[in-house]
This record gives sequence, structure tokens and C-alpha cells, in this order.
Amino acid sequence: MLLRVLAMALMAVLAAIVKACAERGVPVLEIIFFRNAFAFIPVMLYIWRTSGFGVLRTRRPGAHLTRSAVGLTGMICGFTAVSLLPLTQSTAISFSAPLFMVALSALILKEPVGIHRWLAVAVGFVGVLIMVHPDPRQFVGVGVLFAIAAAVGSAGAMIAIREISRTEPGPTIVFYFTLAGTAAGLASLPFGWVMPSPGVLLLLIAAGLIGGTGQLLLTEAIRRAPVAVVAPFDYTQLVWAGLIGFLVWGETPAVLTLVGAMVVAASSTYILWREIGRSRA
Repeated sequence: MLLRVLAMALMAVLAAIVKACAERGVPVLEIIFFRNAFAFIPVMLYIWRTSGFGVLRTRRPGAHLTRSAVGLTGMICGFTAVSLLPLTQSTAISFSAPLFMVALSALILKEPVGIHRWLAVAVGFVGVLIMVHPDPRQFVGVGVLFAIAAAVGSAGAMIAIREISRTEPGPTIVFYFTLAGTAAGLASLPFGWVMPSPGVLLLLIAAGLIGGTGQLLLTEAIRRAPVAVVAPFDYTQLVWAGLIGFLVWGETPAVLTLVGAMVVAASSTYILWREIGRSRA
């Protein structure tokens, strides 16, 4: 549980760094390059200390490419949403990913989804609609669309991971996704990179180190405890995001954002509870 809370704190810090760099004119794909390139440091250390580098051998490059394409699409949309929306709102909307995952598992994996989980998804989408209620003081429609697209991309990535993890270990999946993110970010070099100042460069490097470490903490938390125990702590990210947003940008979370986030959290927790019950049965 402690590892999961620490991971959520790091993810909130990562989102804040992405927002700060975007405000200073750094393109999203350039941020993605640094986020993945410097994530190799903690990722490779983790592989070296646990499974060894032999785990990087794979017979399913196509599956890794598909997972990476879906995940990177979600990451690009998510970073764009963070740059356009208040930190708390973009974080809250990202919590809708498990709801999209239920729908996609029924459509793509043909998994049976009972009436209880469909009702929970419907309630969760009501929570999303509450969160994206337009603020009359500012136009955030584009940012909201990117945030929802990011949640769909994250759900698609989870579906892809569920399929590929039947034959591929976790460190292998993380390594090839990080490699694909680095390559995709680097490929955008001719299309408008900027030379960051020393301070911004330090932030970009920190994004990679923090993002990679947070990803590993998420993995380690699942390795040490059941999903049902650690998953509810994902919502602590909203607390960290709200605190950082207030201290750095003076953001005050909208009441509708918090209400919608609680509705989404309740519906997602109910889905998790039903899934654990089915597994035990």
C-alpha cells in the first residue's frame, strides 16, 4: 500500500512537470522523449536487480508494437490534456480509464460483462459527465476531449497488456514500451523541438527518472500485494495533484470535479469488488 501511494505521488509530480514544461514551450513529443529515455535508468536497474537481462528476449515483437502504439497514443493525449487543463481536473478524468476498460474488454476480448458491471460503468460515465461540466469562466473543451481520449488510450493499453502478459513478463513489456516511447519522441525531432533552458532540461530529465520510478513502484506494489488491496490507493493521486496544483498554480479544485471524481472512484471500486468476487468464485 505504501508503494502504491508513493507511486501515485510520483505520477502527480510527473504530471506537474509535464504541465510546467509545456507552459515553457516544450512540445509534447519532446517531453515524451525525455520521459522515456531517462526512464531507462531505473527500468534497467530494476531488471538487472530482479529478473536479469535475459528477460528482454521476446518472440512477440508485433504484440509489443501494438501495445506501445496504443499506450503512446494515450500518453500523448494525456500530456496534452495536462498542458490544457487544471491539474486536478485532468487527473480526475484519467480515473475513468477502468470504466472504458470494462467496455473494451467486452468488445475486443469478448469477455462476459454482467449487468452489475455495466450499471457500474453507466454510473461512472455519469461521474465523468459531472467532471467535464463546462466552466463558464474558461473554455476547456479541447483539453477535456484530450483527457477522455487519454483515458480510452490507457484502457486500451491495459487490454493489450492483459493479452500480451499471458506470454510476456512485466519487465519485458515495460522495456519495449519505454523503447518505443523513446524512438517515437526522437522521431519528432525534425518537427519542431526547442532547445530547453538548463532549468527546463533538469525538469525533463526529472520527468524520466520520476516516471520510470513511479512505473516500477506500481509494478512492485502489485507483486507484493493483491490488486484488491492496492488499487483503491490509486485515487490518492487526486490529493497530490490538488495539493501541487494549489501550491504551484493557485488552482482551486471545482466542486463538480471532486463530486464527479468520487462517483467515478465509487463505480470503479465496485467493478473491482465484483471482479475479485468472480475470481474467488
